[in-house]
Amino acid sequence: MSLINTAIAPFKNEAFHNGKFVTVTNESIKGKWNVFIFMPAAFTFNCPTEVEDAADNYAEFQKAGAEVYIVTTDTHFAHKVWHETSPAVGKAKFPLIGDPTHALTRAFDVHIDEEGLALRGTFIINPEGVIKTAEVHSNEIARDVKETVRKLKAAQYTAANPGQVCPAKWNEGAKTIAPSIDLVGKI
Repeated sequence: MSLINTAIAPFKNEAFHNGKFVTVTNESIKGKWNVFIFMPAAFTFNCPTEVEDAADNYAEFQKAGAEVYIVTTDTHFAHKVWHETSPAVGKAKFPLIGDPTHALTRAFDVHIDEEGLALRGTFIINPEGVIKTAEVHSNEIARDVKETVRKLKAAQYTAANPGQVCPAKWNEGAKTIAPSIDLVGKI
């Protein structure tokens, strides 16, 4: 069953954020757009490159009114040390959520039972706590966060403009489509 257009499951996890430990819950994220980026584990090879990519694009997320959350199956304590020892991860100004019980990775259907790790999953969640995009892929393939920014802006646009759809490669400010019977077979 797809997670698209479903409410996120209740959760309560600890995170490392800007030098402090904070609690993140399904209720605390409501009221704004959110991007959850799941990764296998801290102190790996590809994961720091993705955290750095998210950090390099963080201003775009903030400008769009969205918060970014990195999630691994490690603890928030491990994330503190990861943030302090990795130059790439040290750029992160967003919460690094620990999921040692694997409840969050299971709720988002990215948990690998045999390994106790997460797949690379990216989810955009609207202010009501409803999942609007989901992308999950194998762990050897790192993602490009610029595409996540594009998808966030498309989700925000369609939420603000019901009846409009964003075509392939749509970027902010580009033309959208108003679906109608008159367009069938003409695009």
